[in-house]
Amino acid sequence: MERLQKILAGAGIASRRKCEELILKGKVEVNGEVVTTLGTKADPAVDVISVEGKTIGAEKKLYVVFNKPKGVITSASDPQGRKIVTDYLKSIPERLYPVGRLDYDTEGLLLLTNDGEFAHLLTHPKHHVPKTYIATVKGVPHGSALDKLKNGILLEDGITAPAEVEYQDIDPEGKFSTISITIHEGKNRQVRRMFEAIQHPVTKLKRISFGELFLGNLKRGLYRYLTKEEIEGLFKQARNAGKPKPSKRK
Repeated sequence: MERLQKILAGAGIASRRKCEELILKGKVEVNGEVVTTLGTKADPAVDVISVEGKTIGAEKKLYVVFNKPKGVITSASDPQGRKIVTDYLKSIPERLYPVGRLDYDTEGLLLLTNDGEFAHLLTHPKHHVPKTYIATVKGVPHGSALDKLKNGILLEDGITAPAEVEYQDIDPEGKFSTISITIHEGKNRQVRRMFEAIQHPVTKLKRISFGELFLGNLKRGLYRYLTKEEIEGLFKQARNAGKPKPSKRK
């Protein structure tokens, strides 16, 4: 017996949080009866579970890395008719959803899956899975400004965790610089807001790694399936990141 929201997420219906919303809205039935209580348990091998009238079945777990272009929405749909990430994955019949988000103007590595546990592990705040970006910013931040990013900087939704920051390129005339930044959180538009806080706004942003997975030479707008080793590595990294570190004895 498993919690209903975990079964739904594991079947690729949506993320665990979205599945909880579906239950609360009365859109889920178990053996013909509407269930609206979170924590309700069921046995997917015995019980007939349906979402909005459609019976769910065991779905093959898929894990995809996509090089998201700029100007694409990380969403299942867009009322304004803009391109969405799944427009690039139409050859995959299974319904995939993004692991976290990249904003409209940010490009680079985006994971998609129908494995709710995988998505939950990689995006839960307590796991602090690192994500590395290459940011082109206006001007050249001095060392003291970068130190603020390294140590944590106050944003409207709290202080950021310490980040790893390193110069990649500097314009001889000082008009722009390219900086590598690794963060361990997933606040909305976090990297852009961090650089805005030190008065060096981002003009271009690309995510190049998620945990130990790197974008590599995957071309913009294309995707590939993760290898078994890559999937196991991300699971392991997320689980280990969530464990408290043993205290050192003096």
